[in-house]
Amino acid sequence: MTSVPIPETWRAALETVLTSRPLRALGGFLRAEEAAGKQIYPPAGTRLAALAHTPLPAVRVVILGQDPYHGPGQAHGLAFSVPRGVPVPPSLLNIFKEQEADLGLARPKHGYLENWAKGGVLLLNTVLTVEAGQAGSHQGKGWELFTDAAIRAVAQRPSPCVYLLWGSHARAKAGLIREASTGPHLILEAPHPSPLSAHRGFLGCRHFSRANAFLEEQGAGVIDWRLPA
Repeated sequence: MTSVPIPETWRAALETVLTSRPLRALGGFLRAEEAAGKQIYPPAGTRLAALAHTPLPAVRVVILGQDPYHGPGQAHGLAFSVPRGVPVPPSLLNIFKEQEADLGLARPKHGYLENWAKGGVLLLNTVLTVEAGQAGSHQGKGWELFTDAAIRAVAQRPSPCVYLLWGSHARAKAGLIREASTGPHLILEAPHPSPLSAHRGFLGCRHFSRANAFLEEQGAGVIDWRLPA
């Protein structure tokens, strides 16, 4: 499926699914697309960045995206995040607006969310690749089996965790989370932060403070949502 090794803390939970027929087919599909000259985002070495930056035992919040950004230079393996120097996409700008209103934090001048990932926020897209300029082009190719296994692995731990499910695609995973959960968890749902839907309930949802309140009640420690300049 991928030449990038599974990060050590995730390996036991994900190795079995990697040997399944759908994941082998996904690997063949990606190789064929690249051999045909198609541009695939993010680059191969960064497709498992969400797992690499956030070890399984460290996950306290899960933010689920759909598939990676499909513009040049945007996707780097963390849902909603873009590298420094890349303009902040509209959905992420709305996330920052809500964070500012909820927590009183000034909006960052960049969209690089690595600090969240290293602080215990799993920024996971449910599909981990996309063809340039073709949103949703790799849905149904096998990634969902892999990322569902990652979501299940988080839910099966006894540790407290908050799931921020924004938009219908992410909210569809609520049943999987409830079925798999063995420890205390909180599922918070809202419309997607995109400009088309943010005004329908994402803005004003106060998910950042509600997540931290739950984690604090559980003795799990709050998330530092600040991003370095």
